[in-house]
Amino acid sequence: MSSSPWKVIGASGFVGSAILARLRAEGIEADPIEAPRLSTHATDAKTLIKEARRLEAIIDSLADSFAGAEVVINASGLAAPSQQDLAPLVGANALLPAVIAIAAQRTGIKRLIHMSSAAVQGNVEVLDSTPVTQPFSAYSFSKALGEEVLLNLERFINKQAAAGAAPGSAHSDFPAAPASAPATVAPHHALELCIVRATSVMGRGRRTTEAFARFASSPLASVAAGNHRTPIASNYALAEFTVKVGAFDGHLPSIVLQPWEGATAKSVLVDAGRRLPLQIPASIARVAVAAGYAISEALGDRFQAPVRRIELMWFGQDQDDSWAQEHQLIPTPRVSEVLRDAHTALGKKQDARFIS
Repeated sequence: MSSSPWKVIGASGFVGSAILARLRAEGIEADPIEAPRLSTHATDAKTLIKEARRLEAIIDSLADSFAGAEVVINASGLAAPSQQDLAPLVGANALLPAVIAIAAQRTGIKRLIHMSSAAVQGNVEVLDSTPVTQPFSAYSFSKALGEEVLLNLERFINKQAAAGAAPGSAHSDFPAAPASAPATVAPHHALELCIVRATSVMGRGRRTTEAFARFASSPLASVAAGNHRTPIASNYALAEFTVKVGAFDGHLPSIVLQPWEGATAKSVLVDAGRRLPLQIPASIARVAVAAGYAISEALGDRFQAPVRRIELMWFGQDQDDSWAQEHQLIPTPRVSEVLRDAHTALGKKQDARFIS
């Protein structure tokens, strides 16, 4: 049985593969774990936790895969911002994280890093690491629900551990896992759980990145006048930051935000399109966004997601990455490189002013 100190769930996916590659590049032993597929019609945290606790066969399977690990990274999930069907979204983005956390606690794992999305905070002026969420789509709702589930489990685990009855320990009603070879869980052991909120992540081979480069290369590319910071980032920087968080020598906060990579709403369009985007007066752009939201609301919020994407393109969004700054965990910025590579991959003609 493998005894690698790190395990990556969903290592074949876009984010998971980047994290696994980063771990191996740093000489850290890590094993990939395939994520089970779950679906559920539950839409509240309490019900999801109850449902997760009943999935003993999956808990056992995951616990068996966790053998010998100290850090587990959950990079699985369903990244489908346009999808409306809640059952598979909640299954992948909320129910599965709960099952993973339960299995990790009952196996005595030291630290679980869960990859979430800054989309859970919606159109707040500044993204941060507070538990407040404002989901605006089925996808962001499922990710926000996943965070709520994990924060609830964290409080329960800490409470039980403080009382000497940590889940998986001898005095707990919740047995150690896997059932075939139960782990030894100390009575005061509490899984350290940290949610990493990824921002708008771009990378080679991602359809979202290709579509962004294609749009940025077109005459339709536009931005609101001004110097607006944007949360668009690279998968390389996210992977580097996640590994830094997992290896952090100290107590982790419950939620951390992926740090800003220095990009602006204008710079990402220039990098991805190799041309200057149309600049729209900020006042006109704000009126257009407000009108879009009003029309969407009148039609049952049907266009919330696309209007939000336009708003992000025009105005970007600021980030409070003070925790990462304070602890010197800022990764190497590579978003410009990723977007320029995406443009080159399109094979489109470049504006001579931007060939460098």
